[in-house]
Amino acid sequence: MTTVRESGRQVTIRHADRPGDLGWVVMTHGELYDREFGWNADFEALVARIVADYAVDRDPDREAAWVAEVDGERAGCVFLVRGDRPGDAKLRILLVDPSARGLGLGTRLVRTCLDFARAAGYERVTLWTNDVLVSARRIYESFGFVLGEEERHRSFGPELVGQYWALDLAALEARDVPG
Repeated sequence: MTTVRESGRQVTIRHADRPGDLGWVVMTHGELYDREFGWNADFEALVARIVADYAVDRDPDREAAWVAEVDGERAGCVFLVRGDRPGDAKLRILLVDPSARGLGLGTRLVRTCLDFARAAGYERVTLWTNDVLVSARRIYESFGFVLGEEERHRSFGPELVGQYWALDLAALEARDVPG
């Protein structure tokens, strides 16, 4: 757990291991993405599957989830789970509540996730996002993630452009990344 003061507020990044954390992740994703992007309950169902798979089948040496708190209230999250190939991990469901934006939570969460990935022995971290998530994409780019491919889809209501990104962790160690 790490705690810092940012703009007069107490910011803590901790493991998502308290009762209610996982439910909060699902609920907040559903409500926030509906409010901000008009996404339907299919998105909340996807997040619920990701969270359920993590809760049931997590390898604690290779997978983790974190919650960001601001002044003791949950305000963000990120997950790191096994990837589809040996040596790969997936960064999943990064979120920062609008009330806590501008405090650097997204960058702190991603840094925590990538530090864990390196310590766990992963070589590469991949992620899937959508082009409308501009702030998250900026964070990924700042760490050196590279866009691999894009595809149009209509999974959560509106037409979207899904994006696949990847980061070679060896390249990350050589970069001066935000922090």
